[in-house]
Parts: sequence; C-alpha cells; structure tokens
Amino acid sequence: MHRRPRAQTLVSISSSLTGTVPSMDVSQQEILDIFTRTRALLRGHFVLRSGLHSGHYFQCAQVCQDMGAVTRLAELLLIKLRGAGDLGFTTVLAPAMGGLVIGQEVARQAGARYIFAEKENDRLVLRRGFKFAPGERVLVVEDVVTRGGRVLEALEIVRAGGAHAVAVAMLVDRSAGATRFALPALSLLELSFPTFPADQLPPELAALPVEKPGS
Repeated sequence: MHRRPRAQTLVSISSSLTGTVPSMDVSQQEILDIFTRTRALLRGHFVLRSGLHSGHYFQCAQVCQDMGAVTRLAELLLIKLRGAGDLGFTTVLAPAMGGLVIGQEVARQAGARYIFAEKENDRLVLRRGFKFAPGERVLVVEDVVTRGGRVLEALEIVRAGGAHAVAVAMLVDRSAGATRFALPALSLLELSFPTFPADQLPPELAALPVEKPGS
C-alpha cells in the first residue's frame, strides 16, 4: 500500500476543544480557524457514516456556505498536491454529497474537468452521462475521510471506467493517518478524535442525545 506523505502535523483535540492547538504550523491553524469560524467543528454525540460514535463531528456543509472559505481551502489543498509532485490530473471526481463543493472548487482552480458520483441502490455510480476517456488522469476529492469507504468506491469507478486515478485529496483525515489507499493520498489536517462502537460508549458520551447530521 502507498504510504501517505506525512508532512502535516497530527492534531489531537481534547474534549475541552480549546481554540488553539500547540505544535500546529501557521497553515494548519488557519485551516482549523476556518472550520471553527464557520461552525463546521461540532461537539456533542454523533453517529458517523461509518456507524461509529464520536463526541466530535466535522460538518463540512457549514464551510460550504462561505465561498471565501471554500476558495481558500481548495487553494491550500492544491498547494499540498503540487508539493507531492507532478500528478498531471485532468479531471476531478467527487463523491456526493460531501465532496461536491470542495471538489468543484479544486477543479475550477486547477482548470480541470469536474464530475461527481452519486448513490444508486446504496452504491456510488456515475450518472447523468458522465464517462471517462481511456487513460484519463483523475484526482478524487473528498471532504472528510474516516474509513475511506466512499473513496474506495470512487477509485473503483475510475478503474472500471478505464481511467487512471492519480491521487486522493481530502480536507480532513479523521483516521489520523490509519486509512490508506494504494496511491498518494493527502489531507489538509489529520485529526485524532476518539470513536466508539455503539455498544462500547463511555458514560459521558452515552448520556448525550444522539445526532446523525449527515455530511
């Protein structure tokens, strides 16, 4: 498996969620400030897409209300992608719904074609006449990754369509670097939030009302 470049600092946010995090560089603090300012960083009791429970949630739809923030996050993501070498992608593929807005902005700034996958019978598929040219070089862009299921589905769509996936770009890696793909994968932030199976909740989390806000 391809090991992801680990230039970014692992950010671990405690349950107190202080406004600043020691050991973060300037760009990482800027990214975290964007999520905090747009109220994308939530606290409570959440069920993630993976089915695990957590006391923290990144609701990236909140960021997407602020186009200035979206523009800046895409700019920072492209800077990181350029630092990984000449990926030479010509198309951006985003899984619906979470990756739609950031994927489109990354494509706009990169001058690339933009398409998206959406759910059909609980699986991601290409619809609306979207197709790949043979060997087309594709960047998969996602908002938040925990276990990487949607990214893996998107990569399979690229392979089945006769194209070539060159990298995965994400805003937030919630696996703290544990989720890996068989190609370069880069994130703006790696965040370490404890997650729990439904039958192993700590008492303080179990006492809070459960929310499933979506993405």
